[in-house]
Amino acid sequence: MKILEKYIVKRVLLMFLTALLPVLAIIWTTQVLQRINLVTDSGQSVGSFMILATMILPTLVSTVLPFALVIGVTQTLTTMNNDSELAVIDAAGAPRSIINRPLITLGVVLSVFTFGMVGFVEPAMRVSVRDMIATAYADLLSSVIEERSFRQVEPGLYVQITERQAGRGLKGLLIADSRDPESELIYYAREGAVEEDGKALVMQDGEVQRKAPNGDVTVIRFDSYAFDLSELSEERGQARYGAKDRDLGFLLDPDPLDEQYRRKPGDYRAELHRRLSSSLFPAVFILISLVICGDARSHREARLHPMALTLVLALGVFWMSNYATSLAEDSASFVLVQYAIPISAGIISFIFLRLNKRPQLPRFLTEGVARAFASMRKRIDPDAGHAT
Repeated sequence: MKILEKYIVKRVLLMFLTALLPVLAIIWTTQVLQRINLVTDSGQSVGSFMILATMILPTLVSTVLPFALVIGVTQTLTTMNNDSELAVIDAAGAPRSIINRPLITLGVVLSVFTFGMVGFVEPAMRVSVRDMIATAYADLLSSVIEERSFRQVEPGLYVQITERQAGRGLKGLLIADSRDPESELIYYAREGAVEEDGKALVMQDGEVQRKAPNGDVTVIRFDSYAFDLSELSEERGQARYGAKDRDLGFLLDPDPLDEQYRRKPGDYRAELHRRLSSSLFPAVFILISLVICGDARSHREARLHPMALTLVLALGVFWMSNYATSLAEDSASFVLVQYAIPISAGIISFIFLRLNKRPQLPRFLTEGVARAFASMRKRIDPDAGHAT
């Protein structure tokens, strides 16, 4: 690699990381805060929560990386153009490939990296997160750790405790069970405890109120009563894996007996091709960025910042590809569209690069945008229109 190519790649990588890390941190923080209830509801330690937060991070990289790459390339090339570096490179007789070649290579390398992330690392992390959450919520005693507050254990089943005691003891139990549409049950107990195996909640000195569909209420007092938790504990302790949680090997050869696959086979088909097609985004977005910003241009030509235009085009490709994925869940005919969108964008961009041309918006559109910006500027600064 030549000195100039190393210089360009170094600047792009620096700007790429500058854009990637803050955006990744912001999105990661929002995702982590959505799971803060793992600590408040299930009594997990801060260490366990941080492990969970760390496992979430790889699942975000593949989405943020292509757009950070767009920002890195466009900002670097725009700055080089403003500093007349691109003009100097052209004046020196250097071919345009001296800029294109290292950046396209970088895009290919990041596409391979993205394929590894979405194909192997991301599903493994998703499975670990689901297993960790399922394990944390499997124990009823853990899910009602917060005292004097109703907790929904599952739809139709609510539990409240007044006080937790040493070991697995509880005081002041209230359970509202409306899972059976034929009757509503409310349990009161002075104290109780969850058995070691988590299969039953043994309540002492209480009563149960049963309300029939016709409105009749029956009250039964008890000295000891065992509330069955076996099905509940088994269900809550077992993680359910969807298409996004499966590794690439499973998607290529799914188990026909898998319950989730039998229920929604289209999701697995669409997910497989989403992973393969989305791996093309870094290379395709590099090509789009080079078409918009890869040559020297006069400052007077700039109507819209190149980064804005490139991001709009990249978002358009990304949105259409994801829309095709959602359609492919219902119809296999849209699988080809998942590949056609990024490949078509890449081919068109490559043709523009080979012809050494830059796409231009229609004249009426650029003039309309220019007038809109001029009007906006005049409203902000009335004296701007009288400047000489």
